Amino acid sequence: MKKCLSLLLASGLTLAVSANVLAADLKLYAAAGVKSPVERMAADFEKTTGQKITLVFDTAGAAQQKFLADPDAGLLITTATLISTSVKSDKLKNGTTTIVGDTIGGLAGIPGQPKPDISTSEKLKAALLAAPRIVFSDPSRGATVGTHFMKVIEALGIKDEVLKKATLAPDGIVTMQMVLDGKADLAVTQLSEIIQANPDALVGPFPKEFELASTYSLWMHKDAPAGAKAFATLITSAAERAKLQTYGLRPPG
Repeated sequence: MKKCLSLLLASGLTLAVSANVLAADLKLYAAAGVKSPVERMAADFEKTTGQKITLVFDTAGAAQQKFLADPDAGLLITTATLISTSVKSDKLKNGTTTIVGDTIGGLAGIPGQPKPDISTSEKLKAALLAAPRIVFSDPSRGATVGTHFMKVIEALGIKDEVLKKATLAPDGIVTMQMVLDGKADLAVTQLSEIIQANPDALVGPFPKEFELASTYSLWMHKDAPAGAKAFATLITSAAERAKLQTYGLRPPG
């Protein structure tokens, strides 16, 4: 990793990063679905360059709101849809957008316990009705999967039944922690968040008719400091994208 990063920093792909041009502290706001790979990259980047990066993870919508409210923020990773909408409305100006990768929405269960079959809409419906406790991220906080799940249970005709036994979590990280702690029987979130928390919890993606694929993109101001540009180059490099599947993310293309 250090060799790869050194080559990136030394190449013409990015600005040279030296001690006298490093920002005192970079801030990156990101959707929780990329938490594990971004944390690893930030740790490696700091060891190699000395550049400290403060990472803030939340739902896709909340991460973007926090980024917009922070004048010192340097980088944003959230859904491509949110970034595109904000660019069109001029909430995000004078920046560049680069695709990071895709994630799929799905379900998780308590590790070590039998997992339900959710391969069809009818089997998903049966699984949701049978589960005593369900947790998903709060749609009002900009949770991509939470918003989608509300549409799914409405289409299945079981919205009232599910919401009676559902807990709304602040984000996907808390959603997964609840099912891992045995406080919920089924969790609805991104597959990347499930795999990063515990691969043994994976139940599977939504059935084909309810498939949810979200593309994550990185947005950065064109006048961002050299350290931010170097880290952005690392995140979107071919070498790092190739590792995304390890974390439940699908590389672009």
